[in-house]
Amino acid sequence: MSEKQTTTIQPVVQSVEKTTKARRAAIAGGVGTLIEYYDFSLYGYMAVIIGPLFFPSDRPVTSLLSALAVFGTAYLVRPFGGLVFGHIGDRYGRKKALMATLICMGAGSTAMGLLPTPAHIGIWAAVLLVAVRVVQGFSAGGEVGGSATFIAESAPANRKATYGSFTPLGATGGFALAAAVAGVVSALTSDSQMESWGWRLPFLLALPLTLFCLWARTRVEETYDSAEADKSIHSPAGAIFRRQPRALAQAVAISAAVNGTAYIGLTYMTIHLAKQLGYDATPVYWVATIAIGISAVCMPLGGMLGDKIGLVRLMTIGFVGYIVLTYPMMSIMQSSLLVATLAYVVIMLNTVAAQVGAYTVLPQLFEKESRYTGVALGWNFGVIIAGGTAPFVAVWLVEYTGNVQSPAYFVIALAIVGLIALSTIRHSHTSRADLQAN
Repeated sequence: MSEKQTTTIQPVVQSVEKTTKARRAAIAGGVGTLIEYYDFSLYGYMAVIIGPLFFPSDRPVTSLLSALAVFGTAYLVRPFGGLVFGHIGDRYGRKKALMATLICMGAGSTAMGLLPTPAHIGIWAAVLLVAVRVVQGFSAGGEVGGSATFIAESAPANRKATYGSFTPLGATGGFALAAAVAGVVSALTSDSQMESWGWRLPFLLALPLTLFCLWARTRVEETYDSAEADKSIHSPAGAIFRRQPRALAQAVAISAAVNGTAYIGLTYMTIHLAKQLGYDATPVYWVATIAIGISAVCMPLGGMLGDKIGLVRLMTIGFVGYIVLTYPMMSIMQSSLLVATLAYVVIMLNTVAAQVGAYTVLPQLFEKESRYTGVALGWNFGVIIAGGTAPFVAVWLVEYTGNVQSPAYFVIALAIVGLIALSTIRHSHTSRADLQAN
């Protein structure tokens, strides 16, 4: 083979190798996030059953609010998980941190399925429930930031959003999978069986799923050589607060807007349809599966669009869609379950643009040596502000105002916050040089 032919073939081989590396990273990151968010979101779908079991009360809404308060508690520890796993990822490699988050979440979800109820150990059952949710929240705090960072560093510069969409595909797909499993179990069991032991089955499924995902993540290459890191940075978290406070503030605001708007659809809407509008629980699980599943499948399409028009423009479409469509869509949900399903899908399609843009933009705001920590902190602070509180606030708003559409105002307010945050990002397609170089 001539030198000229060798010179021609080498770039092609390198291109194929980079594409393969990016694809494996996207799949491993997306699958891992799917399993993590399946585990994490199950609690939200089981809240209507877990509430009366672990927080018995004469008023059903009190039991539900207590269960949702525990749901929110898991979010309070997410920044601590982001700090710990972010430090591991920025100092010792992204892959090690992502393996650790997965093991932590799998163990927590399996434990959730084995929890005794207050009928067996009294108040200690509620204490253990909170403890397990804390473990899950700690794990989730390191997962999304790591997955988004890992994929961003593996993807070619002109396809950041396309590959980056696998993180929200996994996160949203995890919610859809959880809703589907909840629907299957609900359909195959009676109400008494569901309350007795059926609710445990979806949590116990976490163990084999976790083992599969661990295998997938062992097959990807590390994207960050800690030996080449800036040795003057002793604490990635400290470097974020000292050197990049603006980027952190932008990440927090974007995260709050994206998570607050998304979690109304991901966690509250099943409660809304079943409790506020009176639809049967089993078909509601399937409605959620359809709506959330469609939005998950559309994530790669959103990624391709984002690579063409720019990430800020993409997110703007999503936030404006929330402002214009949420209230009227919620207003027609009581017409019939079919209309409710279509309206639910319309609301959830807005999260495609918002999530794909956010998961791709955030890693590009931070320096390489503290990127994992920066994304994790920014994302998790935003989740605390608006994500974990979304179902609780939504239920409270309905109780306080008597208006079943009032959660739409929460969504609209957060979408406006998102638009304001986007206006502070100067370029329509942010791209750090060190990300382009990978």
